[in-house]
Amino acid sequence: MRRHILIGLLFFSSISFAQKTMTELLKKYNTEDIPYISVQELAMPKTDAILLDARELKEYEVSHLKHAMHVGYDHFDLNTVLKNIPKTSTSIVVYCSVGIRSEAIAQQLKKAGYSNVYNLFGGIFEWKNHNLPVYNCEETETENVHAYSKDWGQWLLKGNKIYD
Repeated sequence: MRRHILIGLLFFSSISFAQKTMTELLKKYNTEDIPYISVQELAMPKTDAILLDARELKEYEVSHLKHAMHVGYDHFDLNTVLKNIPKTSTSIVVYCSVGIRSEAIAQQLKKAGYSNVYNLFGGIFEWKNHNLPVYNCEETETENVHAYSKDWGQWLLKGNKIYD
């Protein structure tokens, strides 16, 4: 009987942690019709792109990439982006916590005619996991990173996890 319980527990615990890598996680949730850009490539000085943060405002205020424009996810307004970035050939990198919400926002930008849109692979979590700087609402570098939830926070390996 104990053996059956143990096997059952192992089976159910493996379901929740089935994705062992960021690549597997993103393949599960994304269509990948928006090309990824790696954190290493984005961090290179020659990479010139406008950064759009597709997380909610409370997440952005805790931590964001330098010079990123908050666009949100739940209340994303395409007209605001069209007004602020009128040139549709502008290079744009959209990011969120891991790269799932950002793909949905990037798809909307692509539909609106933006031709040079990328999704940051692994989002702000992967950025911080590579020891790259994030900034708070006062534009001061911080170790705090909004981890979204306990489930998603498992992908953030560096920095201080903040949940609200």
